[in-house]
Amino acid sequence: MKELQSEYQCAINLVIDLIGGKWKVLLLWHLNEGDKRFNELRRTIPEITRKMLTQQLRELEGHGLVKRTVFEEVPPRVVYSTTDFGRKLQPVLYGMCQWGDDYAEEQGIQMNSCWTGQDFMKK
Repeated sequence: MKELQSEYQCAINLVIDLIGGKWKVLLLWHLNEGDKRFNELRRTIPEITRKMLTQQLRELEGHGLVKRTVFEEVPPRVVYSTTDFGRKLQPVLYGMCQWGDDYAEEQGIQMNSCWTGQDFMKK
């Protein structure tokens, strides 16, 4: 897991250490839709490898943004969800998505799915 520094120059640097990279923002976005099992997350982000998905989920869990719940069943079931603190990022992620939609429209970039058209903010 990525170790956080004991001191940061700016809160943005901390945020980048917590959710920066190619996959963490997408994982948090999909988990804000509701609890997901590992393979559900893999299907929502088909480009991510099993190893990378495991690593990113562990880092998010280690930093208190994602919760991993293991159900003692046969076969075992594991569910991932955002913590209360992780859910505080939802308005920020939504704003980033809206900004991306606006930028894409201005630049003539085709969007395959419009996430901001979905109403995640009321959950």
